[in-house]
Amino acid sequence: MMNKWFKHIGLAIALLFSAVCLANGGDEQALQPQASDAQIWAQLKDGATGYTTSQSEFHAQPINTYDLRVLELRSDWLAPALMAALFGMIIIFVLFIKVNGISKLHHGFSGKLVYRWSKFDVSIHWLGAIPCLMLILTGLTLLAGRFFFQPWLGEGIWEAIVYGAKQIHDVMAIPFMIGWALMTVLWAKNQLPKMYDVKWFLVVGGYINFGPFKGKHPDAGFANAGEKMWFWAFALFGLIISASGMLLLFPNLFEPSRTLSLIALVLHSVSAIVICAFSIVHIFMATVMSEGGMECMVSGYCDENWATQHHNLWYDEIKANGTLKYKE
Repeated sequence: MMNKWFKHIGLAIALLFSAVCLANGGDEQALQPQASDAQIWAQLKDGATGYTTSQSEFHAQPINTYDLRVLELRSDWLAPALMAALFGMIIIFVLFIKVNGISKLHHGFSGKLVYRWSKFDVSIHWLGAIPCLMLILTGLTLLAGRFFFQPWLGEGIWEAIVYGAKQIHDVMAIPFMIGWALMTVLWAKNQLPKMYDVKWFLVVGGYINFGPFKGKHPDAGFANAGEKMWFWAFALFGLIISASGMLLLFPNLFEPSRTLSLIALVLHSVSAIVICAFSIVHIFMATVMSEGGMECMVSGYCDENWATQHHNLWYDEIKANGTLKYKE
């Protein structure tokens, strides 16, 4: 009986001792000075570090500071610029064709198709072209959509559009980069500048149907000067887009700082603006402006009269060396 009482008394003493210890600890904690939210925030901005199990280069830095002007540049300048590159160039070309008309074949279609592109070339063109168009449209939505489209849409519809645009943008990035790499490597040899390219620019490629430029058709090889300019712009800015896109698409792999991510985002947007503007020109020239031009990237063949009118030096070369081949 006494042993039972001693057990109860011992348990009570232990509980009492624990309570006293906790009370004293709480009092000591309460007496310790507590940093205010403002003080904590100031310490973080000053570069205060902490501890984490992450192995990232920036694992000890709770907050990455950066220049807020980068965000202002993106919203105040790059978003409108991308809109202007897309819709502005479309408007300019529509007005130009309205005034100037298209570039017709002087002797009409010959009915004879000359071999120009292999099936593989046609395939890699569309491998890069289709994702490029999808990336432009989805990138426009992600970069500028909240400024130009969101105010006119319901919140639920806008959320669905942004989510879809982000998924498509991420998926289309890889085939675009593959197409860009193949075109850049395989087509560069035909895109080297020549002296006669200067004259091509001086007469605007022979596409003007009025004034002193009318009827002027400058010499051009396999690619004319305008196509060469587009190619090298695509090669350069496609490289920037691909490199910055990889950084943004796989942050866990490259672990960039916040500042580096923002720089990549700005470079990505600027490059997209340039490629967007050039793409609109390229599409209009192939589909509308140059009669017979679209056939080249559909079948790989071009009309003989189109070849002699727009790429006479190339046509003369393949005719002279015996590589001229007609579609059977």
